[in-house]
Amino acid sequence: MAKSKSKEKSTGITPSWTSNWLDIDQSIENLRRDMEKAFTSFPSIHFPSMPKMPQTSCDVIDEGNQFRVKMNVPGVKKNEIKLEVTDNAIEISAEHKEESEEKKKNYLRKERSHVSYYRTLPLSENVVSGNVKAKLTEGVLDITLPKSKPTSIPKKKSIKIQ
Repeated sequence: MAKSKSKEKSTGITPSWTSNWLDIDQSIENLRRDMEKAFTSFPSIHFPSMPKMPQTSCDVIDEGNQFRVKMNVPGVKKNEIKLEVTDNAIEISAEHKEESEEKKKNYLRKERSHVSYYRTLPLSENVVSGNVKAKLTEGVLDITLPKSKPTSIPKKKSIKIQ
């Protein structure tokens, strides 16, 4: 006895899945390629970029009786740094400007550079602002902020990983 295969008719509302997945994949790939061609024909618009602020690395260390802040400020001299301390925050700003000029026969070169840094660091505990000390060594600003109420540093226990 021979079985007859029944054919499903598409009503126009639901999609007919008579084609295989490779045909669908190829159709999507063709659409993607056509979209890329269409968008590359648009004129390119270049917006001027904003000058980037130099990022500075900053470490805040709780040593129990004091906070210690280490901040990278390369190219800045100590008289160009401004520190302001409140009971529970420190504000660090620095600005360095440099200008050089070189003249030779039929040649003039003039360069300017400007670097500025700004950070406000909230502190988790109050500090004695009158006893804060700062030192600049080889581009690293080291600030010591004594706490008004020293806290004990919790003891560390080594845990074996299984």
